Parts: sequence; C-alpha cells; structure tokens
Amino acid sequence: MRTFFALVCLSLALSAYGQNDPQNGGNASAESAQNGVEPLPTSYREISLGMSLDDLKTALSKDALFGYRGDEDVSFIPSREETYLETVGASFIRRALFQTKADKVYAMTFTLNTSLVDHYSVFTALVKKYGEPSYLDPGQAIWEDESTRLSIERPLIIKYIDKAIFALIIDEAGARKNQEIRLREEFLSDF
Repeated sequence: MRTFFALVCLSLALSAYGQNDPQNGGNASAESAQNGVEPLPTSYREISLGMSLDDLKTALSKDALFGYRGDEDVSFIPSREETYLETVGASFIRRALFQTKADKVYAMTFTLNTSLVDHYSVFTALVKKYGEPSYLDPGQAIWEDESTRLSIERPLIIKYIDKAIFALIIDEAGARKNQEIRLREEFLSDF
C-alpha cells in the first residue's frame, strides 16, 4: 500500500511540475482556467481571509460547526502583535485556529476529524475542484495563486493563508532577527 501511495504521489508531483515548467510551455493558472477548475478559495463557509476579528467572532458564533465560546477562545501575542482565536469544532472539524494581524484574518487552520473523513477523500476533492497541486510530497499538498495558499497536511489539516500578509510577517521576523544580531554584536564589542 505504501508503495502504491508513493507512486501516486510521485506521479502527481511530476504532473504538477510539468504544468509549471516553462520549458514545457506550462502555465498552471492558464491551464486551470481552461480545464474548468475553480480559483482558490479565500473563505470557508462565512469565514474569510481578510475579515476583521470582530466579524470572525460573529461568524463563528452563528455557525453550529464551531463551538466558539467567546473571548476565552481569543489570545493576543503582544511581541508579534497578532491575535489567535482557537476553537473546537463539531463533527468533521475537530479544531480551528485563526490568526490575525492588524485586525485581519491571514491564516485559517482546520484540523479535521479523521474518524469521519480521510486524507485521500479530501485530497481528491481538492484536486477535482482546484486542479493539481503546485507542490506535493508525502506530508503535504499545496495549491497557490497570486494571493492565496491552500494546503492539506498530514494527518489531516487544511490551511488557508493570505500570502501578502504572511510575507509581511516573514519580513518583520527577519528584521527582528537582524536587530537581535546587531544588538548582540554591539554587546559583545563592549568587552
């Protein structure tokens, strides 16, 4: 069974590589539009990337698929100026984590209930809807366009990421790290 899965993964990876390989004339976005696949989603049910924290709380409180309890599910991380909202789910979703920066949801992570849905079924549904992933390995599959990244990870986690906000966070982290290195060097030079 593992050998079969490895062969399927290799086949899908080579297929995705060929679609994005400029030497093969492949353009995954253009081919996707021609093949009738849908654009990547920026929302799940009434929850979407870019919505405010207050709108997220309202949407979660109205959705029976989530066990949102109010502000006790919300955490603020001052050093990163980010807010996390983590809540339990019902039925197909075990847990959900939402990350906000500057009062905008930039990441949504859903841990699915593997006793009710399996990785292969979710992966197959995503391929049918959005086409072949742009990256594939045994641990994850990733679909990307200019603004959104959608991934499925093992054992069974679905992630939506706003790439623009995420890139800003990465840049900020790099700047903080450079500042720490500079301060360390200044401290050491005092000896």
